[in-house]
Amino acid sequence: MTRRIVSVLALAAALLAPRLAAAQDADTLRIGYQRSSTLTAVLKANGELERALKPLHVGVTWNEFTSGLPQLEALNVGSIDFSADVADTVPIFAQAAGARLVYVAEEAPSPSAQAILVPTNSPIKTVADLKGKKVAVTKGAGSHFLLLAALGRAGLSFKDITPAYLTPADGRAAFVAGAVDAWVTWDPFMTSAQRQASARVLADGTGLAGYKRYYLASDAIAKRRSDVLQVLFDRLQATGLWVKQNPQPAADILAGLWGIDAPTVIEANSHRSYKVDAVTLAGLSEQQTIADAFFAEGLLPRKVDADDVTLWRPQAPPSR
Repeated sequence: MTRRIVSVLALAAALLAPRLAAAQDADTLRIGYQRSSTLTAVLKANGELERALKPLHVGVTWNEFTSGLPQLEALNVGSIDFSADVADTVPIFAQAAGARLVYVAEEAPSPSAQAILVPTNSPIKTVADLKGKKVAVTKGAGSHFLLLAALGRAGLSFKDITPAYLTPADGRAAFVAGAVDAWVTWDPFMTSAQRQASARVLADGTGLAGYKRYYLASDAIAKRRSDVLQVLFDRLQATGLWVKQNPQPAADILAGLWGIDAPTVIEANSHRSYKVDAVTLAGLSEQQTIADAFFAEGLLPRKVDADDVTLWRPQAPPSR
């Protein structure tokens, strides 16, 4: 009788094992993104990521943030698992706050995708003319470093202006209302303001700020589900190529999501590289420049070693 019970239990265990394994593998990937997270927005719209993760028994939830810093704060405290593209400056501020983050991927530099804007009829003609002026900027965003670098080249410091720390939506509202003299922002907000709000580019990032965008993960998900990050990496790479090769179909998707007309989306996307690749320590060289510049201006509480980070490594593609 004992042997029979043991045999029955063993058979039941064998039959249930695959189901139990599937239940243990079941998971939900919580993704944080912003309105300007183009590749993530496309993946959210077309459902390709959910389909790619289905064999791994992983679902997806999408969590929108107004800017990068709150997004990485959520990642650091475990509210999300993966952060869609944030500007190069954002991880620096997160590091200064003690966050431990994992770099998963980067987009190649897109310096012309952010700019300092002034009204078309503004008497401000050069960056030096910003002295004593009120400038809207999103704290910790890539545009924050662009402003700092542009001021430095013009012989000014951050103390020579009055910063108004605003989200992109509030920055645009203040700019349109004439409540600020200039607004520093990124695409698609930049191109939209040029085409719809009579904005003029005073200076973009060319020669000043490379403007890479980074994808980051929590330490927990990187250790536990590297297979999930590999799927994400592959989908981001493929989507970046698709957006550049298919500007009109991509704009048709994004126009509705962003509330911007398709021609504006096409122009904005022309400023971004969307070339997704792995992150290397050598490729983080500008991160140290950014960190040192913010610390020198008293905008960081402590010095940051930009190399003191964890890099996730994608699998090499199979040789042919």
